[in-house]
Amino acid sequence: MNAVRRGAGVVGELLITAGVVVLLFVGYQLVWTNVQADRAADAKSDALERTWEGQASDAAEFDLPLKNGDAFALLRIPRLGDNYRVPVLEGVSLEVLAKGVGHYPETALPGEIGNFSVAGHRATNGEPFAYLDQLETGDDVVVETGTMWHTYEVFKEYIVAPTQVGVILPVPNEPDAVPRKELLTLTTCNPRWDSYERLIIHAKLVESLPKGEGRPAALGGDG
Repeated sequence: MNAVRRGAGVVGELLITAGVVVLLFVGYQLVWTNVQADRAADAKSDALERTWEGQASDAAEFDLPLKNGDAFALLRIPRLGDNYRVPVLEGVSLEVLAKGVGHYPETALPGEIGNFSVAGHRATNGEPFAYLDQLETGDDVVVETGTMWHTYEVFKEYIVAPTQVGVILPVPNEPDAVPRKELLTLTTCNPRWDSYERLIIHAKLVESLPKGEGRPAALGGDG
């Protein structure tokens, strides 16, 4: 009987240890990855703004060719808060998405005809798109670049399977169509704490404003 009790005690201790390990891992995923990602995103954003402040007035909008991990724009979504600011980096690897949101290579750049497509985490790793489902038709999404403010207006939101990659085509879901509009597509996991679906937001360009003319109306304007 004593052996049985000792065995039960050992099993109990192992279960407690396993539970602690699980809790620590969950804490790491829910808290610490956000802390790290927020720091990395802020550093990228601050560095990008310093670069823009020091560039010549006739500088190119983008420093091409873009390399994986390069930050080249800032994403601002008023619906998600006045201080919402996330760097847009080239590429969609896990490493890149831990520092901001990622631009799908080969898709259009901000302001261009085609489909400027971006991916971001909805949970953990900074979760920049945690509340993307709150966007509504008519909401503004502003993309700031070195020389321009590009304002897009949301016109469609829907859910797809992860395999439905046609959402980032130049004309979404129409592989043979010729693009004639400037679009923005935001993609993220759905539901928030899982990844068996994708939440898709489409928006259309409504204004491209040179920075020398002030801020866009979507951000309050000042020029």
